[in-house]
Amino acid sequence: MGEIATGLFINLFSAAVVLVAGIWAARLIRKLLVSLMEKKEIEPMLISFAGSITYIALIAFVIIAALGQLGVQTTSFIAIIGAAGLAIGLSLQASLSNFASGVMIIFFRPFKVGDFVEAGGVSGVVEGIQIFSTRMRTGDNKAIIVPNSSITGGNITNYSAKDTRRIDLVFGIGYDDDIKQAKSILADIVKKEKRILKEPETLIAVSELADSSVNFIVRPWVKKEDYSSVRYALTEAVKLRFDKEGISIPYPQQDVHMHQINQHKDAA
Repeated sequence: MGEIATGLFINLFSAAVVLVAGIWAARLIRKLLVSLMEKKEIEPMLISFAGSITYIALIAFVIIAALGQLGVQTTSFIAIIGAAGLAIGLSLQASLSNFASGVMIIFFRPFKVGDFVEAGGVSGVVEGIQIFSTRMRTGDNKAIIVPNSSITGGNITNYSAKDTRRIDLVFGIGYDDDIKQAKSILADIVKKEKRILKEPETLIAVSELADSSVNFIVRPWVKKEDYSSVRYALTEAVKLRFDKEGISIPYPQQDVHMHQINQHKDAA
């Protein structure tokens, strides 16, 4: 009887040691993980979530190990936990996919808050990157919540990633107009626009002899924040100068020819 009591005491002591040491180790591992992620400047929400999940998983492992010290058969517990995890994973497949995509976005950082991006079938300014979704604001001030899996499952275009952007414009003139004069006007307009960068140099060239027009491409470089305003300003300036200098801007037109057919009826 004494041997049984001694064995039980030893098992209880071993289980207590495993439990206490395991909890201490779980807290230490969580602290180290959180500290490492903070040094990497990872999203605070992800840091908190990853720390909690890691701690819970470690505590579950410690409890099972402590029960094993008491002589409890833990195989069934492990099987039950595994089956429950599988069932939860299948029921939350879409959510887990969004979570994994959110982790990828936060770690690899294809964009950050404040960037103007095109992703997940929409475009707008990124207002927040969360675990399961990304909040965006469109140009007309609509809020859009995009599932993270939709973003990582397609192409991501980040218009704010670089400090400069190139504006691609096409202007057409009539075949009877002077090409050299039109090119000189375009160069003068570009030169007078102070927001256009000197380097890289603006490209102005004839790009196409179209059906009803001779098309010029104008490709200036600007700072990313000046892209839209310079684009609109150049378009207006070209129209005004072309009108002033007598340069025509062809537009699609269609000629309709009507023919009258005289029908003569034989007299009865």
